[in-house]
Amino acid sequence: MSEPVGRVMGTADATPLQFWTAVAPGSYLQLDDVVVTKRDVPDHGPVTIAGVVTQVRARHEGAQFDSDVFAIADGTLPAQVQEAAEVTTTRVDPEVYVPPVPGAEVSRASGDLRDAALHFDRMEKRLPIGTGRDGSPVFLNADFLDGSRGAHVSISGISGVATKTSFATFLLYSVFRSGVLGADGVNTKALIFNVKGEDLLFLDHPNARLDEATTAAYARLGLPAGPFPDVRVYAPPRPGDANGTPDVSSRLSGVDVFYWTLAEFCADRLLPYVFADADDERQQYTMVVHSVAAQLARAALPAGGGVSLGGVRLNGYSDLVDYLVEQLGDEETRGAWTGSAVGQGTINAFARRLIASKRDLSRLIRGDLATRRPHEINTAASAQVSVVDLHNLPDRAQRFVVGVTLKTEFERKEKAGSARPLLFVVLDELNKYAPREGSSPIKEVLLDIAERGRSLGVVLVGAQQTASEVERRVVTNSAVRVVGRLDPAEAARPEYGFLPQAHRQRALLARPGTMFVNQPDIPVPLCVEFPFPAWATRVAEAGAAPSHTLRSIVQSADPFAVVGGRPGNGAGTPDDEIPF
Repeated sequence: MSEPVGRVMGTADATPLQFWTAVAPGSYLQLDDVVVTKRDVPDHGPVTIAGVVTQVRARHEGAQFDSDVFAIADGTLPAQVQEAAEVTTTRVDPEVYVPPVPGAEVSRASGDLRDAALHFDRMEKRLPIGTGRDGSPVFLNADFLDGSRGAHVSISGISGVATKTSFATFLLYSVFRSGVLGADGVNTKALIFNVKGEDLLFLDHPNARLDEATTAAYARLGLPAGPFPDVRVYAPPRPGDANGTPDVSSRLSGVDVFYWTLAEFCADRLLPYVFADADDERQQYTMVVHSVAAQLARAALPAGGGVSLGGVRLNGYSDLVDYLVEQLGDEETRGAWTGSAVGQGTINAFARRLIASKRDLSRLIRGDLATRRPHEINTAASAQVSVVDLHNLPDRAQRFVVGVTLKTEFERKEKAGSARPLLFVVLDELNKYAPREGSSPIKEVLLDIAERGRSLGVVLVGAQQTASEVERRVVTNSAVRVVGRLDPAEAARPEYGFLPQAHRQRALLARPGTMFVNQPDIPVPLCVEFPFPAWATRVAEAGAAPSHTLRSIVQSADPFAVVGGRPGNGAGTPDDEIPF
């Protein structure tokens, strides 16, 4: 032990799981400090009790009334200031659960003692996730991230303040650059859905604001300070653009367009994802959705990128919608699509929703771009990090892209039959896609990932403002839970029961870059500060990208393989999640 800071108090109960220590004059303890004390136990020898400071108080000893503070300050009433710290036990070694003895010396733990107190010494795969209040590295047990003993991460906090997305990308960066996955890390992939501005389109560009202090912070964690080395960006086509140019403004190269052909839409039965709102599943017309989807899969014949139905050539999503509405409005043809037991009111409700989807989905479901270029989002054949840009899409289109992409990737992993290589999926606004109430195709996919993804090597990193509004099974299957700045009403919800009361109060004050991380190995959530992103988080921060990431140079022989966006104004889109 080193640096004695006090002794176990005798005026407060000491238990094996919690005790108070009086702070010695000239010393101090702050929240999150790691301390250790010892006790000799008959027949067992010395027992080391280590813990984390979860509360600190100071008071006048010798004062009786509140107003005595003025007399004490004037020197007319004798009293002394005494500080005390509450310690929550994190480790007992050997496991003889006895309380520390009052008067026993308490020391601040460092080095190997700190690692032992926080169980870092037992972690075979230590993933650096930031530094503690003492400036020393804090680790996550990667066994609870890669599926060995658990998987999935839930990140909660106020939008724009909690830096949820920044922490999620830093977590991925640490996974890829720390070497914690060993040989498996080479083929491990990440799929990130970008829903806020164009902030995540520059992960492969160094941050122009990177300074020596930030570089040193990465070095303390054993990480290089730089951008993601292998990134591929996908963006939807611009509305009304017959050439399928990616709808981005700030990134000028290295962007691939994504869409689905009309033939794929029919053959893969993607119609239910047009009705992906959780409220839709409460409506009777969902039976029509599945019936029509099945009939499209049977009857639609591929014709280039379009389809032929009943001898009618359809070249786009709008054509398909108009054809379906016509078929459902005709008494002679309606039964082939819906059966005989469906009422006209239900069919009309389905038709109204289908017509409303034309404006949102016509640029994503195409019949005119099929042979022009590759258009599939396929992480297995893509870069290490695939970023799917959704920020220019309306809500219905975002749901469609997320639902279909997750379905496709999950089915691909199922067919592979192996948990390796891993696939990390980063999805913000999880409460929108997997709400606590109702059901939808996307929610069912996310539940499948949460409950079976560990065995298939699919790891969900979900972020949301309010964990209380996310499907309970998704949250409870997350082995790692992370909390940033919280709203007071949200912090009081039972979903944050893993946070001690002091941590809940601190979450109301947490500044950007500070997160509370709870993992199964450690009984107390750890306060972590992660470094400023070494990669650009907006166009104004983007330095030159490494040459090997500029796919437009490599693939310049194919003018349709990578198409740059229109020149921007240089201002970029404000980052809704300010890093620090």
